[in-house]
Formats: sequence, C-alpha cells, structure tokens
Amino acid sequence: MIAATNTSCKKSDDNTLPSIDTIGNGGGTDTAKDVMVRGVIKASQTWTKNKTYHLRGYVYVTDGATLTIEPGTKIVSNKDSAGVLVIYSDATINAAGSPTEPIVFTSAETSPAPGDLGGVILVGQATRNGNHSVIEGGVNPAYSAFGGTNDQHSSGTLKYVRIEYAGKAVNPGDEVNGLSLYGVGSGTIIDYVEVVRGLDDAFEFFGGTVNCKHLIAYNCADDDFDIDDGFRGKIQYALSVKDPAFTDNKGTSGDISNNFEVDNVNPANGFLFTKTPITFPILSNFTAIGPNNAAGTSTDYGYGMRWRRGSKFILANSIVMGGQKAGLDIDDDSTVSYYKQGISKFYNSFLNASAVAVPYKVDKLVNAALWDAASLKTITETTDKSVYYENAADVKLGDPFNDAAPNLKPGAGSPAITIPADFTLNELGDAFFDKVSFIGAFDATNDWTTGWAVWGK
Repeated sequence: MIAATNTSCKKSDDNTLPSIDTIGNGGGTDTAKDVMVRGVIKASQTWTKNKTYHLRGYVYVTDGATLTIEPGTKIVSNKDSAGVLVIYSDATINAAGSPTEPIVFTSAETSPAPGDLGGVILVGQATRNGNHSVIEGGVNPAYSAFGGTNDQHSSGTLKYVRIEYAGKAVNPGDEVNGLSLYGVGSGTIIDYVEVVRGLDDAFEFFGGTVNCKHLIAYNCADDDFDIDDGFRGKIQYALSVKDPAFTDNKGTSGDISNNFEVDNVNPANGFLFTKTPITFPILSNFTAIGPNNAAGTSTDYGYGMRWRRGSKFILANSIVMGGQKAGLDIDDDSTVSYYKQGISKFYNSFLNASAVAVPYKVDKLVNAALWDAASLKTITETTDKSVYYENAADVKLGDPFNDAAPNLKPGAGSPAITIPADFTLNELGDAFFDKVSFIGAFDATNDWTTGWAVWGK
C-alpha cells in the first residue's frame, strides 16, 4: 500500500486541518493498487476501478473540487480509522456506477462489522430550519456548517452506490450515518443507493429538498429513513428491511429503532414544533419490513412509522409490515393536527403490525382529547383509503420476513397488484413521480435491485 505523499503531518492544536497530498506515490505514474486517502481534497480528481481507495479518518472534498468515482470502484475503511467521506457544500461528487459495476464503500476487515466504515456525508446549500446547528459526527469545525438559500443546489450524483458497515458514534445522539444528507438541494441526483448493516441510521435527511429514487436500507441498527430539520423532498421506490436481532445500543436514552422516524425539530434544542420550513416529505412506493416479533427480536425495536415533533408527511402507495410496538404511530399535538386536517396522510397503502403490536397509536399529546387511536384508524381506512391486514400473509409478498434473502415482490393475487396505486393527490401529481399501477416498491416482474444490491449481510 502507499500512503499520502506527505506523511509527516502533525496534529494541530487549533482544529486546523493538516495540509497533505491526498493520493499518489510521490511522482511518476501511480501504479499502486491500494491508495491511502486522508485529509482534504481541494482539486478535482478521479478514482478509478483498477485501484482500491482506503479512507483514513475524515476526508473532506472542498474548494470547488469534483470527486469523480468510476463504476466498479471500491472504497474501503478499517475499523481503526472508520473513514468518513464528506462532500462539502462548495464541492461535488460524480459517483455514477452501473447495475453490473456498482461503486462500493465497505469494510477492509477480514471479518467486517458495523462501524468499520464511518459513512458518506453530502453537505448542500438548500434551506433548513436550524434544528441542527452543525453537522453531527465529530467533523472538523471548519466543515461543520451546512445549508443556505439555494433549494436547487446540486451536490452531484450518487447512482448505483452501495455503503456497507457504516456508522460512527462520537457521542450518544451524535453519529455519522450510512448516508447523511445535510441541506442537500434538488439539483442532486440520488438513485439506486443501498445502505447495508449500518451501525446507526441508514439514510438521514437534515433539511434540504433533494429528491431520490430506488433506496434500500438493509439490516441497519437504528432508523432506516430518519427525516428532520425541514426536509421537503420527494422519494419513490424504497425498501426498509430490519434484522430482528440487530439494533444499536440505546443505553438509557429511551430511543428505539424504526423503519421511519420523522421529526420537524427536537424540543430539547429550544424550538417550537412549528419552526419553519416544516419537515414535509412526499413519499410513494415504499416497502418497509419490520422484525415482526421473530425469535430473538431486540427490545429496542419500535414502530413501522413514527411521525412526530411537528412534522407533516405524505406516504402513499406503500406497504408497511411487521412493526414491533405499533404500525402507524403519530406523536405530539401538532403532528396529530396535521393528520386530522388531512394535510398529512398514510394514503392508499397497506399496514400490518406484529402480533405483539397495536396497529395504530396516538401518543405524547398535551391535549389528550385532541385525538385517539380509534380516530386515527377511521380516517386512515376511510378518507385515506389504506387497508390494515391483521395477517401479513394476506398481502401476498414473496417472502418478506426472510431476512437473509427477502423476496418483497408481490405474488399471484396480491392486493399490491390488484388494488391500483393512486396518484390523484396534488402532492403526487409532480412529474418526479412515475404514475405506476402497483403498491409498494415492486411490481410482480421487475426487480430493480438485481445486479448491484446485496442481501445476506
């Protein structure tokens, strides 16, 4: 292996970053197959598939640089450094893999484990509501600010990318996720991205307006889709699959692991739930599979969906199954009020919860008379046209609770293909959404995970 050209950098006492050459062997043609990457990248460069790139600690791309990563390139990390790639707000990434040659971020250890890799962070210039003042996860203060006023900003492209064994816990509640998106704008392309066996959240959206398609969260320890800080983007076609035995260590925090956890702000930060811009994701064609109370299920599992702290949402044409404590949970007065008014909806979708769960839950109300679980059930199953299935087998997916090799496509006679999808809501009329006929992430014949995604890890 070869290290960076300048390996004599000393740790600074004032939080400034070392000045080092990020890759290379000191001159001539670089023929090494293993390339160490550390420090700051300030000039555009290309990582090629004939080499393996080793992230050492936090690597920052900045100063207007574009990091291009060829299809088939492998980027790895050892557990002693837990490499984190940060694409800062004045830089871009061009990581466009292919179905047969995905770009893979993974562990370099012989026996890979969650946390060997830190993760990937995109930092954009789109608006947010200030719930988080800086980027989480121990990034250098020089690169911790995020967001701005440009909701159309582009951080580049992630396409056919897999992120494995990520997660870096600096302090409780202060982590690097699989893919963290801070104020990322709608000019960014995120399509066909899988996060596998992450130690914390799979995807976390901190404000911004980025739109995504074809996302997979597989066997990650905390929340699969964690959305807050005023995120207002759109997502279509996504999977969330939970390993029943795998959650991160919650300690005494009272936190739980969910398929969806969506907030506007955390009141502990001193904000009102109505702080703007208000989190309002528009989501369609998700298939989310919880632990379903399988043998060995962790006690830290929570809900299929947890909408709280003043968030708004549309989740349509989707399937949520196997939630451990509840299927659909809505917390706090303002979040409940948005649902009650019809601003938020779990729309034209299917819901199932495990045998030990309740289907519907309303919690943490100041005004206890505002609503209850029975009222939530009524509006969900009438006005919002969703269906609760007490027996998960009635949804007729192939093999949804086989964690090692899940088959999430609808089988013959499945309501996912006999009950049509519905895009008549104004929020779903946007050209971003493919107006497909099926409910959930798949139709009966096409599997968009083939070739680039992995299972059984």
